[in-house]
Amino acid sequence: MTVISLPPPKAGFRFDRWAPAVLLGFALLVYVGIAVGTGQTQYLTFANLISIIGRSIALGITAIGQTFAILVGSIDLSVASVISATAVLASVVMDGNPAMAVPAILAVLALGAVVGLINGLLIVRLEVNPLIATLGMSLIIQGGLSAFVSNFAGSVPQEFQVFAYGGIGDVPYSLIFLLLLAIAAWFVLRFTGFGSNIYSVGGNQDAARLAGIKTSRVIIGAHLICSLCASVAGLYLASRLRSGAPWIGSDGVYDLESIAVVVIGGTILAGGRGGVWGTLAGVIIFSLIDSIFNLAGVDAFAKQVLRGIIIIAAVAFYAVRSKRLVA
Repeated sequence: MTVISLPPPKAGFRFDRWAPAVLLGFALLVYVGIAVGTGQTQYLTFANLISIIGRSIALGITAIGQTFAILVGSIDLSVASVISATAVLASVVMDGNPAMAVPAILAVLALGAVVGLINGLLIVRLEVNPLIATLGMSLIIQGGLSAFVSNFAGSVPQEFQVFAYGGIGDVPYSLIFLLLLAIAAWFVLRFTGFGSNIYSVGGNQDAARLAGIKTSRVIIGAHLICSLCASVAGLYLASRLRSGAPWIGSDGVYDLESIAVVVIGGTILAGGRGGVWGTLAGVIIFSLIDSIFNLAGVDAFAKQVLRGIIIIAAVAFYAVRSKRLVA
């Protein structure tokens, strides 16, 4: 019998693994270059860098959950409405009373879990396309919310505002929480059977099913995590704004941008490849892009156009490189 030996895998630079770090480094160099070139070196401090990242805490929390949904080959367009609903729910339940903080948190997490469960069941049981299922859920939540609340409702006690405004030195608690959440998500994806199943289902759902993986449970679990992360982002925004409102998560800031930073971070929309650290790199890249445009004095409308171009270019670049690596 002839034994065929396969060549060892090529060592060296792994583009798909290091590209987010390369893009982040490039964005940081551009930021520093523009700050020095325009004479605005007062923005080149550690405290200002922390402030830049801190402005995207809610996006980062949401994007970590979105990473799970995209890795499994799905997507979630309901996160923005979940953020709005949970922010209002937390604010109304607390209503300025610190003793109601724990019940409010539990209620918010329960709402996020219910939305994630329904999204997952619509996708795996009724076989509704994830885009349609989660978009429909978003419209249902936003419509119901707007029917009862038109502006700020309730209030968040000062004790709970520490989540958004407290910190250790220049480092806010919310940023520490985001880092701990990323570590926990990385651990789940890297060292648990559920994380391994997510990559398997995202890579090839039919093959995963034939291998004995309960693909329906994995997809539902991914959507549960996604909605729970969105509900935590709603808690953070309620803490930051000191109240909740039905428009907090609207205007495509958290649904579309969470998808964008996940993809810029190297997670492919087809699923099965990517990770949390790339997503965090994508969040920081987005924050740096905003700061670069502000330093350069770019018009707000032109800023939106340029951000769109950057997103398309980055995704196209990943797609082309991935095809070449496979070939």
